[in-house]
Amino acid sequence: MDGKRAFGGYATRWTTALRRWIDTGADAAAAAEAGQRIDWLRAVPFIGLHLACLAVFWVGTSAVAVAVAVALYAVRMFALTAFYHRYFAHKTFRTSRAVQFAFALIGAAAAQRGPLWWAAHHRHHHRHADTALDPHSPQVHGFLWSHAGWFLTPQAFRTDWERIADFSHYPELRWLDRYDVAAPLLLALLLYVAGAALQYAAPGLGTSGPQLLVWGFAISTVVLFHATVTINSLAHRFGSRPFETGDQSRNNPWLALLTFGEGWHNNHHFFPGSARQGFRWWQLDLSWYGLQLLAALGLVHSLKPVPAWVLAKARR
Repeated sequence: MDGKRAFGGYATRWTTALRRWIDTGADAAAAAEAGQRIDWLRAVPFIGLHLACLAVFWVGTSAVAVAVAVALYAVRMFALTAFYHRYFAHKTFRTSRAVQFAFALIGAAAAQRGPLWWAAHHRHHHRHADTALDPHSPQVHGFLWSHAGWFLTPQAFRTDWERIADFSHYPELRWLDRYDVAAPLLLALLLYVAGAALQYAAPGLGTSGPQLLVWGFAISTVVLFHATVTINSLAHRFGSRPFETGDQSRNNPWLALLTFGEGWHNNHHFFPGSARQGFRWWQLDLSWYGLQLLAALGLVHSLKPVPAWVLAKARR
């Protein structure tokens, strides 16, 4: 009987984990009550994605595969920085419902969860930055936890709807948030099909379905994730502090290059209401330039600038 009971317990845990992989709304109440520990069963897809990168030794490489990986890194990084962060979390510009959803979908394909989850979590971070209530403060929790550990806890999987009430009335965004696995799976499928089609139609390119899947999805997505979370683990430790803030946020030009402008983190924590995070002309902010292009095309508008009084506050 004890063996059957134990087997039944494991089966229930795996069934629950499977439901949560597909539907983040499953057992949300239980997740909210769980402690700060890694949910290893639910983390299986995250770990599997990293292991999938090793398949590069079997599928090989090609110029097409690497180019696709780089392009998908850039497009999804822009969706995360410009829309997940500067639009959904901070409302630093305005756009139409169609453009809002299009970039939410691209951002969701980065496998960093839905736009409502992302924005709600980030608003919590700003309110409690570098305190015990900040789930990824390196000062409080250390490097490894601030870099990735916090992302895999039951509490971190849930969306705090109270913090994102201004966007949660859009059913398409709620759907993306609840079924956040849909966009990454669709991207993976499209990459495999595209690679298989190229192998058949243009064999001279040296690519294939498995190769585009590994490079365009696994490798590109893993690199994108770790680049994004350096703002949690490194941009609160290394860099300059031209502004006095109540946290340890820092400006780091190398991280700014890697994350399309997010590395100007002390700037952002001092004044998060600007669509521009590189406050000075020499502070490279690729997401700001991308937003200016979208504004010129009429796709976004009302980009909030950096006020003169903010620049005057900076320490020389």
